[in-house]
Amino acid sequence: MMKPLLSIFIFFIQFSSLNAVEADIIDDLSGYFKSGNSKDIASNFSASVDLIIIDEEDVYSKAQAEQILRSFFIKYPPVKSSVIHRLNTNPNYRYGALSLVTKNGTFRVSITLKKTGSTFFITELRIEAEK
Repeated sequence: MMKPLLSIFIFFIQFSSLNAVEADIIDDLSGYFKSGNSKDIASNFSASVDLIIIDEEDVYSKAQAEQILRSFFIKYPPVKSSVIHRLNTNPNYRYGALSLVTKNGTFRVSITLKKTGSTFFITELRIEAEK
C-alpha cells in the first residue's frame, strides 16, 4: 500500500516542479524589469529583437536593444513589476504580459519568446503606456 502512494506522490512532485521551471523565465524577466536591469533582460534577447517602446518600433541587434532599454529605464525608473498574463502551453513558445509601474507612469510590457535549442529567447518586446 505504501509503495503505490509513494510513487504517486513522487510523480506529482516531479510534475509540479516541471511546471515551475517553465514559468521561471517570465517570473525572472519580471524581476529584471522591476530592478531596471537591462543587461539581464538583454541576456535573454535573440540575435535580433523586434522592439516597440511607446511609439518607436524597429528591429534591433541584441546590443542596440539593450542600449535602448537602458535609456528607457533611465527616463522611467521602475518601481514595481508584476506578471498579469502568461501563456506557456506551447513547448516552443512563451508569452508574458507585465504591469510595470515606474516613477513616471505605468506601462504594459509584452514579451514574446521562442525556443532555440533548449533555451527561450526574446524575439519581441513591447512597452506601451497603460490605458
